[in-house]
Amino acid sequence: MPVKKVLVVDDSATDRAHLQDVLENQNVTVLTAANGQDAIRIAQAERPDIIFLDILMSGMDGYAVCRSLRDDEKTRDIPVIFVSSKKNQADIMWASEQGGSGYVIKPYAPEEIEKQIQSIF
Repeated sequence: MPVKKVLVVDDSATDRAHLQDVLENQNVTVLTAANGQDAIRIAQAERPDIIFLDILMSGMDGYAVCRSLRDDEKTRDIPVIFVSSKKNQADIMWASEQGGSGYVIKPYAPEEIEKQIQSIF
C-alpha cells in the first residue's frame, strides 16, 4: 500500500517543517500538528497512513498520544513512528511498549525517514 497521507506531530515548528520537507519530497500529503490534542483530533478526522510523533511536547507527551491513538477504534491501526532526541535504549523500548511501530533519533538523515516508511509498507 503506498503512503499518501502523513501526519507530523512536533511542538517545534522547525522540526515540524524539516520533517514536512523530507516527506513532501516523497510526494505525500503532509498534515501537521503542534500538540498532542490536535494530533489526536486530526488523526481521527483524516486517518493518515502513518504518523511521525515527537515524544517531548508540552501538555500531552508523545507516549500519551500514542496510547490514546491505540485505544481508539478509528486510529488504532495507524502506524506511529516516534521521532525524538531521546536516544536511550529504555526510551526506545518504552516507545515500542506504548504502541510505536518505529523510532528515529534526531537529528536524522532523510533516508532514515524513508527507511521507516518502507519497513511498514
